[in-house]
Amino acid sequence: MTSGTNSGIQPADLGFFSVLASAGSLGAAARELGITTPAVSKHLALMESRVGLLLVNRTTRRMSLTPEGELYLEHARRILGEIDDLEQLLGVSKATPKGLLRVNATLGFGRSHVAPLISRFVRKYPQVEVQLQLSVNPPPLTDDSFDVCIRFGMPPDARVIAKYIAPNRRLLCASPAYLAKHGTPKVPNDLTKHNCIGIRQGEEAYGVWRLTSGRGKNAATEAVKTRGNLTTNDGEIAVNWALDGHGILMRAEWDIERHLKNGRLVHLLPQFHTPDADIHAVYPQRHQLAARVRAFVDFVALSLHQRGGQAA
Repeated sequence: MTSGTNSGIQPADLGFFSVLASAGSLGAAARELGITTPAVSKHLALMESRVGLLLVNRTTRRMSLTPEGELYLEHARRILGEIDDLEQLLGVSKATPKGLLRVNATLGFGRSHVAPLISRFVRKYPQVEVQLQLSVNPPPLTDDSFDVCIRFGMPPDARVIAKYIAPNRRLLCASPAYLAKHGTPKVPNDLTKHNCIGIRQGEEAYGVWRLTSGRGKNAATEAVKTRGNLTTNDGEIAVNWALDGHGILMRAEWDIERHLKNGRLVHLLPQFHTPDADIHAVYPQRHQLAARVRAFVDFVALSLHQRGGQAA
């Protein structure tokens, strides 16, 4: 035994605990590590005795992490990720994408576009373990819980890298049934007479739609205060309400293009432009050389570019 054996945390414990948590049981971890279940149990018991804390709740049916175990796992995975990054920097790993990749995306776009891309990405790079979390608002940039965020618009912070992924216009639309009943707006101010479906997301001013005519020096923008009897923070629900004929919606082209193509929604006021919401991959500067981050960002950019070309 070395003199450091009694210290609280040993480097080998980090990888062991990460595998154990992912496997979900002692037996599954034993199979993955190529050792016996009693050996896994013994290693875990030694870890817990060294730190003086219970990290795993063991029952006959299942295994779960204690709050201390969750904290241990979070930091273990971050440290392992930084070791991977160091290997990338030194050229040791030959730049094969591997390790934990934590991705954050918006609810609707994450569900419909990012999740299927991750499915294809891990098939191509099986050594990468991806955790996808969807949220209405982006996590704080000071938060170290994500490696890559797929977001609309540029982040207001120079401490992160924002790679342009794909164009994304916001469009006004409504169903043919709604327009047949209430008429089609011809100018932005007409929107004040219509039922407008509201989406409360992010920090944007709620209920104000900005429409611009002309480009460059000749551009003129109108801010229209809209009203309506339906609001939600979920874009998919808002689209469904528009499809049901409840009113006019402003929504990203990526979310409604199929409905515009098949005629279930009609593009309104096409001569006016609304604020763009271009898609960016946002990640901390320290991750820019990590192979798993680079590979994922490039994969998403290529996939969405190809899809965008088909949609155009």
